[in-house]
Amino acid sequence: MKALLLAAGYATRLYPLTLDKPKALLPVAGKPIIGHILSNIEQVKDINEVLVITNNKFFKHFDEYAKTRNCRQKIKVLNDGTVSNDDRLGAIGDIAFAIKKEGIKEGLLVVGADNIFDARLTDFLKFVVSKKMPNCIALFDLKNKGLATKYGVVSVDKDSKVTDFEEKPKEPKSTYISTCIYYFPKERLGLFDKYLKGPGNPKDASGNYIKWLSEVDSVYGYPINGRWYDIGDMESYKKADEDFKVVPRD
Repeated sequence: MKALLLAAGYATRLYPLTLDKPKALLPVAGKPIIGHILSNIEQVKDINEVLVITNNKFFKHFDEYAKTRNCRQKIKVLNDGTVSNDDRLGAIGDIAFAIKKEGIKEGLLVVGADNIFDARLTDFLKFVVSKKMPNCIALFDLKNKGLATKYGVVSVDKDSKVTDFEEKPKEPKSTYISTCIYYFPKERLGLFDKYLKGPGNPKDASGNYIKWLSEVDSVYGYPINGRWYDIGDMESYKKADEDFKVVPRD
């Protein structure tokens, strides 16, 4: 299995912090966001390589970080060739780019490098195995439908199969939201190209792909425990930094 960390955004909502530094390398509780994710990935014995996809602007930043990071798995940084927020490939485009460039033919764990969480990826992947290795997404229960209106809201049935996905609904059917933590089996990686060739299918916001995927194939959702933040703006960044300074929760 390979892991792919999505780090090709330009994080304009975090300017000036991210004018000359990628969001994933910003410190949270004294450690780069991506460092928290890599420490989690290191616990997954089945992962043999970690791919980090970024853009031309921040490629050197991640390449230098990868060379100094002592990690059990090999870390390889990919450059998607984009130079600004205007020509970015988007999350879905970057996943497809990495699959093609690296010729990936094995299961793929995908994590947004601006997610920070303390749930164990080993537990998520145990769920994946229990469901016979289908498409799977990690869910987070906000326990508040008002807050859920800002995210991709997911409904699942008694077998944990995704039955509904709504992007930022005004009236959410659930308090479960989709995090940028996914597993895609090798047999389904070709669906990314099929999606991108579809007329009008957006390349950004990975939730768009999950919604489409749940309609053409099976997707299962696993609720994660603990803390989770999507570092999208200064407010969420400050909250995550403060929260993760607290002693980790069991």
